[in-house]
Amino acid sequence: MVIQNEKIVQAQTLVVHEWFASIGGSENVAAAIREAIPGSDLLCLWKDRQVAIPGRGEVLQTVLTFRPFHGRKVLSLPLMPVIWRWTRARTHSARVVIASTHLFAHHVAVPRGTPKLLYVHTPARYIWEPGHDHRGQGFLARLASKVLQPLDRHRAQEATDIAANSEFVRDRIKRSWGRDARVIYPPVDVEEIQAVSNWEAELNADEARKLSHLPAGFLLGASRFIPYKRLDLVIRAGELTGMPVVIAGSGPEEQRLRTLAASAKVDVHFVIRPSTALLRALYQRSSLYIFPAVEDFGIMPVESIACGTAVAANRIGGASESVIDGVTGAHFDVDDEDSLRKSILIALELDRSKIKSYAAPFSKQRFQAEIITWSKEFIS
Repeated sequence: MVIQNEKIVQAQTLVVHEWFASIGGSENVAAAIREAIPGSDLLCLWKDRQVAIPGRGEVLQTVLTFRPFHGRKVLSLPLMPVIWRWTRARTHSARVVIASTHLFAHHVAVPRGTPKLLYVHTPARYIWEPGHDHRGQGFLARLASKVLQPLDRHRAQEATDIAANSEFVRDRIKRSWGRDARVIYPPVDVEEIQAVSNWEAELNADEARKLSHLPAGFLLGASRFIPYKRLDLVIRAGELTGMPVVIAGSGPEEQRLRTLAASAKVDVHFVIRPSTALLRALYQRSSLYIFPAVEDFGIMPVESIACGTAVAANRIGGASESVIDGVTGAHFDVDDEDSLRKSILIALELDRSKIKSYAAPFSKQRFQAEIITWSKEFIS
């Protein structure tokens, strides 16, 4: 949805984001910002050819779009802080620059006097929170972080204003950069999800067959299959409650999860690479969505709430802000199995007919309206 505002439309705006190798959480945010401000240009380190980004403005890329750097994050990483200082943003005629950043995009240099607004998914975790990011746990990475922390903090001071995607990230910004931030929750496709009352009817024959083979009353775990998502706890949740489990997604942890499932005391079913429609049908069909990961915000718990399905979520992280304890779900401590079991029992008793109304504050329409209001503050 494009929200029109004459003052913003007439202003030249540059939206900055790290890269577009796919359309995921942070990429969707950058795209939604650009869509909210018609005619805005976009600057990124590189964009894969198959990725379509909404908007009518120009898409600018840096020298990292060329071989051998394109798409190779590890190889490109040492160059990124320098590249962001020597880009077309330095001479762009934008009246405001909005940088969507989770790594170094906030380092971007802009013309003197041009407001630079940061929408922060997180200060780079491998630099500031290596315990939450395996990339920061090696010796060389830890050594590099000591060098990069002062530079990263210095570049953050250049920002005219900062918005965090959650209170959780706002606190991290304070600790890492010594800056405060407002909170603007990221966009979730709430309107699109709730426009379809029964997502099962939207499935193709193969997807409908997969769904029909799943048990009734299952616990759902859905995400990428990587260690920090803690999908092993979803299997354990099934064992603690005697309920069957469905694990949806894909990734390098698949074999380990299948090995755990083979020895589990309950039935565990896998749905690999579900389509958007099938994932939404799984939300609707499940008894409860389990979310053990520590996330900066957590889009999927809101998607589940939009479908009317309660969530048992990690007490730590951004999901604790969208999952209202005793209303849209319950919180648990990941290291306490009794806490996990109790949160499931509480969440299972909640009134599903009332849950979906609590997703509205996280809609795309609300996000774009807040971005426009924020931008207006800095355009003279």
